[in-house]
Amino acid sequence: MAYSEDHIALAAEYALGTLDADERAQVETMMALDRDFVAVVQAWEFRLGALNQMVGAVEPRPELWERIRAAIGHAAPQAPIVLPEAPMPAAPVQTAPAEAVISAPVALRLADYSNVIRLTAQARRWRTVASAMSALAAALMVVLAVEVYQPDLLPGALRSKPRVQFVEVRTPQAGQGLSGQYVAILQGQAGAPAFILTVDATTKNFTVRKVGASPEPGKSFELWLISDKLPRPRSLGVIGGSDFTARPVLSGYDQDVINGATYAVTVEQAGGSPDGVPHSTPIYTGKLIETVPPATPAPNR
Repeated sequence: MAYSEDHIALAAEYALGTLDADERAQVETMMALDRDFVAVVQAWEFRLGALNQMVGAVEPRPELWERIRAAIGHAAPQAPIVLPEAPMPAAPVQTAPAEAVISAPVALRLADYSNVIRLTAQARRWRTVASAMSALAAALMVVLAVEVYQPDLLPGALRSKPRVQFVEVRTPQAGQGLSGQYVAILQGQAGAPAFILTVDATTKNFTVRKVGASPEPGKSFELWLISDKLPRPRSLGVIGGSDFTARPVLSGYDQDVINGATYAVTVEQAGGSPDGVPHSTPIYTGKLIETVPPATPAPNR
């Protein structure tokens, strides 16, 4: 069954507990007669229930009730109510039939005021629902942030279950060797890694993995090969803006130069050095270490 916006707003406010006694009675009557409307109310209770989990119960202080009674005038004995004397009614003027003069304006006023009251109630309901949904969205953002950075603070019901993945590792057969792999951790004086450089000894291709470095606006990171067997540093290209940058430019160097060189990163103008010479002091450096040994041929039998 399709429900109007008023019915949906009533269901949401019923779940929030912000309706007055008459409106609650209206919703409970609809729930008793219509099972579909019960499902609408339960859906809102499920959506807004996360707010109750994020907010603990707060017991008001005892003096709060005294302040409330004092604010509404019940702390002291109430003075007797004195009604003013009603003035004597004036004699009616017989100019036109009373029903014609009174009924039409009163009917218009009642119709106008009923519209104003109905529209005001609708606006109040939707403002309440919108505020509740905004609070729910904020609560969910807090839960997600805590789950990412400090999951131990969340109760067990709100923690995401760990996913178990099975990885098949195959052992290479005899005669099927592995190519040598070298890795360099490029880091600054603070010691935190900024880039990870991986070099394949067989193909001499390298890959730069960006870890913790962020370039300045209008600047670029450029990778250099520095070796005592070369007259000057050699540029290996600009490190791209993505997480991985792969290039084959080491194919022109001997393996001894590649393994013994120092790899450095400088900050250059956008697009890299225009003349192939570094224009700033290296901020990240590192040397290659062997992680996977080169394959050895199987013995002949």
